[in-house]
Amino acid sequence: MVLHMLLDYDTLRVIWWALLGVLLVAFAVTDGFDLGTGTLLPFVAKTDLERRVVINTVGPVWEGNQVWLVLGAGAIFAAWPQLYAVAFSGFYLAMAAALLALILRPVAFKYRSKRDSTRWRAVWDAALFIGGFVPALIFGVAMGNVLQGVPFRIAPDMQIYYEGGFLGLLNPFALLCGLVSVAMLVMHGAAWLVLKTDGLVASRARIWGIRAALATVVLYAVAGVLLWNVVDGYRITSALVTTGPSNPLFKTVQSGVAGTWFANYAAHPWTQLAPGAGIAGALLAWLALARRKEGVAMLASSLSVAGIVLSVGASMFPFILPSSIQPQASLTAWDSSSSHLTLFVMLVCASIFLPLIVLYTSWVYKVLWGKVNPAEIRDGKGHAY
Repeated sequence: MVLHMLLDYDTLRVIWWALLGVLLVAFAVTDGFDLGTGTLLPFVAKTDLERRVVINTVGPVWEGNQVWLVLGAGAIFAAWPQLYAVAFSGFYLAMAAALLALILRPVAFKYRSKRDSTRWRAVWDAALFIGGFVPALIFGVAMGNVLQGVPFRIAPDMQIYYEGGFLGLLNPFALLCGLVSVAMLVMHGAAWLVLKTDGLVASRARIWGIRAALATVVLYAVAGVLLWNVVDGYRITSALVTTGPSNPLFKTVQSGVAGTWFANYAAHPWTQLAPGAGIAGALLAWLALARRKEGVAMLASSLSVAGIVLSVGASMFPFILPSSIQPQASLTAWDSSSSHLTLFVMLVCASIFLPLIVLYTSWVYKVLWGKVNPAEIRDGKGHAY
């Protein structure tokens, strides 16, 4: 027996669909508070010392957190090559803007305190804000476009053509999803700052976190109502083949029916846990921040972030990327993956290295746990930035 035949092709496809979700959630929960912290920097820190306190809460961990973004992109490239081809070509300008903003962060971390100049440091503080706000907005806008369908088509020779433009991505529903993402990550960043700082920084972060938690609930609920009543969903109308070749053109798809994205919640009630966690987590974070329960607020905001991200996958399954101009070409978990052997080899590698990454990350957080001490920053002891 060939080793990779120990797992069925359809089982491997579901496993990798789930693993992709895990990687995206891990990135959103870990690097999400980094992005939220950068977005909050101008609002919670008024003096140079306060800004250094905020920066030092994420400075030691942001690189490890961003590993999950690299892993997610790598998983898409290897496990879902057609998704990678469409997403990174169709969203090229948006992704380039997000990556440029993310690149600003390490540069700002390294150079901000190299000169004792108010103007110099103000420029890098602005870079840190851009590096937090812009990716948070763009990632949300991308999810909004995925839910509506992306304008691409696949020719009979499997050549993929993207027929949209950058401005088309900035439609009202996608921008609303971008605001959901920003509010969600600001809430998450505020919970992190309350956990890692004291004094005026923590007090300001608590106020902004309460506002962001309420905004998350309202904006997410509005997006859900629009998704139910306005946004057209997609469903497969032909026989569902889960072990067939990776050719999206072998199926038929119906589009143009609002509310279709909620069919999975009716067919599989347990999937309602995802949007429920998104709303309940934000409400709990709001309550915990108001009552100064630091640890609870961080856990609750993490739950909300995970629930909101997972709700996108739960509502769309088995679709991964619908096509708005050629619904038949929509990519699903069943017809856009790599080969059986490739998925199995990748699963073996993931089974070895993912636990190691989790263990190392957990150890780093344990070693660096505790609140940032302004006195140590002022004295130049124990902090890097």
